[in-house]
Amino acid sequence: MATRQAWAGWAAVLAAAALLAAPGCSSQAEPPKELKIDLGGAVTMKLALIPAGKFMMGEEKGPHEVTISKPFYMGVTEVTQAQYEAVMGTNPSHFKGATNPVEMLTWNDATEFCKKLSEKTRQAVRLPTEAEWEYACRAGTQTAFSFGEDPSALGDYAWYRANSGWKTHPVGQKKPNAWGLYDMHGNVWEWCADLYGEYPKGPVTDPSGSATGDRGYLVLRGGSWIRADAGAFRCASRSSNGPSVCDFSYGFRVVVSVSAPGL
Repeated sequence: MATRQAWAGWAAVLAAAALLAAPGCSSQAEPPKELKIDLGGAVTMKLALIPAGKFMMGEEKGPHEVTISKPFYMGVTEVTQAQYEAVMGTNPSHFKGATNPVEMLTWNDATEFCKKLSEKTRQAVRLPTEAEWEYACRAGTQTAFSFGEDPSALGDYAWYRANSGWKTHPVGQKKPNAWGLYDMHGNVWEWCADLYGEYPKGPVTDPSGSATGDRGYLVLRGGSWIRADAGAFRCASRSSNGPSVCDFSYGFRVVVSVSAPGL
């Protein structure tokens, strides 16, 4: 009897092992839905898990299918002045406020922040690609805005000229998109990693932007507090500038790869 019970036990173990090894099954744990980075001095940064997937990028200007093959973490908000100062030791912003987005930043400044934060945390912190940015902004939608087609709702999600009082505002005060990201529309333009240029003609996977770029300009996304035209806040709307140009409407948010060390 004992022998039969032992064999029954082993059979159950082998069946469970076979189930775990079956296609579509994995013994690896799912990555957490949020990532919190300690910047020191009681300052933290929260990032949300963005799932892999496909979407149509570019709207009426060069629409093309993009596959984001791996999940990634994106900052829930734009980088704040407190967060920037905790890493860089300075605050260049024109509109001062610890929880306001940091601005008066060049693309070079934003990438240097990512470099220093990567060294500090031993995680691969970087700017989002333009494709990652639009994908995260859309949050599963294909409408003009993350909240639909009607620009009259913009004030619920964005700080722009009609409601900003000609200044930036603390992050996270407006409604988030469906993936929990705040201020993807408005407050400050956000630097992306890519050179600005024409889109590819067909489907692409994990694109990293133009190989040559237009005048060496880098991509900016999202619109800002100073813009009045609703078109500037569309998910697909693009802007650009040189890597050494700063402005009191230029900020950024960061991305961390799920496969980065420490995760």
